[in-house]
Amino acid sequence: MTAMAWRDHKRYLWAIALTMPLLPWLAIGLHAVTGWGAWLWLGPMVMLGVVPLLDVVTGIDRSNPPAEALSALEGDRYYRWVTYLFLPLQYAGFAGAFWLIASGRLSIVESIGLAITVGFIGGLGINTAHELGHKKERVERWLSKIALAQCWYGHFYIEHNRGHHVRVATPEDPASSRLGESFYRFWPRTVAGSLRSAWRLESRRYARVNQHPFRFGNDVLNAWLMSAALWSGMVLWLGSAILPYLLLQAVIGFTLLEVVNYLEHYGLLRQRTDSAGRERYERVEPRHSWNSNNLTTNVLLYHLQRHSDHHAHPTRRYQALRDHDLAPVLPTGYAGMILLALVPPLWSRIVDPLVLAHYGGDVRLANVAPHARERLLTRYPVPVSQAVDRDALATTRASRAHHSTAGNAYGCPECGYAYDPQCGDPREGFAAGTPWTSIPADWSCPDCGVREKGDFVPLPALA
Repeated sequence: MTAMAWRDHKRYLWAIALTMPLLPWLAIGLHAVTGWGAWLWLGPMVMLGVVPLLDVVTGIDRSNPPAEALSALEGDRYYRWVTYLFLPLQYAGFAGAFWLIASGRLSIVESIGLAITVGFIGGLGINTAHELGHKKERVERWLSKIALAQCWYGHFYIEHNRGHHVRVATPEDPASSRLGESFYRFWPRTVAGSLRSAWRLESRRYARVNQHPFRFGNDVLNAWLMSAALWSGMVLWLGSAILPYLLLQAVIGFTLLEVVNYLEHYGLLRQRTDSAGRERYERVEPRHSWNSNNLTTNVLLYHLQRHSDHHAHPTRRYQALRDHDLAPVLPTGYAGMILLALVPPLWSRIVDPLVLAHYGGDVRLANVAPHARERLLTRYPVPVSQAVDRDALATTRASRAHHSTAGNAYGCPECGYAYDPQCGDPREGFAAGTPWTSIPADWSCPDCGVREKGDFVPLPALA
């Protein structure tokens, strides 16, 4: 099909995502009409009950836009406004729900239910922040931080883009779960590890220019300041009695994010290889992310389930993300997989064999939790006929001779970011005149996070 003839059959379905931040209002309205406190728990009822069922009913959609249509599709501003409008709806429901909690009209159990419902919307807000935070436009990056403020998880903006996307599917990544690791063991590791990583990334950026990180330009601190301002305003308006419920909804919100992180790369591992004279992890490929094409959850999460293409093209907008045949596939949509993750024995019984099958029965090739390695090696012995030497699987990349001088410009082959030594990149801590040879070998593209210095290619001299 030609680009001229192709039409996005999901074009108007994307707007369904805007119904989700209306759930607090629907919960409040149904409670007012019926008097049933159970309605205030509508958030988990819909996300963990209705959506998994709809995934089964609506089925699978693997359709891809043709390559020729991607440019026009990404340029269509309708899709951007679908994400922009989520934020006012998110915060309207947040304010209305907490006004009702503060009014004293609800019991403690009802208040907890409504706070949890708001937390689920906050978790969806983090997903909206994820979509916005990957874009190059400054306004969208600030909108991402605003969406994150509700759950006090602003450091995700830094850690996800410049940490997770660089280290994904490796033991060094706190957001990549390991084979044999339950969600309850993963949760504290990823929450604490992501926070440490975000602070380390910003501290390192300021260290390059010999400055301390405690300044407004620090993207961890200015994001946290947004949360502090929001929560302080809420307390001044409604009183300190709402603080426990603010904390509860925040924990629910970022836990929803982390359980999604848990299932996106579970057990998948990038192998070590030699490139340009130094050992590094192989490039991220579709086989390093779990995908799903269940229609309902994809529409509600802006194609987040096409995760392989997202990691290959982080700046690509959600409507243009494509399905990959080589990506491993989850048995159902993210909503249903969350339910499995909450029951570790069930998760292990269903998902662990999929990881083993992905690696041809060789558990050594998976990202295995250290505490579970011996148990898994005993449980899944490598068949002699299928034994694979890990070193033989490692692919050797062709070395690039980057003979650079201060006048050479280098570009990211993924997203088009260009580094010109004459201008430097002050935001990254590289003053004007910093030659390419002085850029650290482990530095990654600040826009897409996918390519490291060794991947950059020489560009013609920039004007």
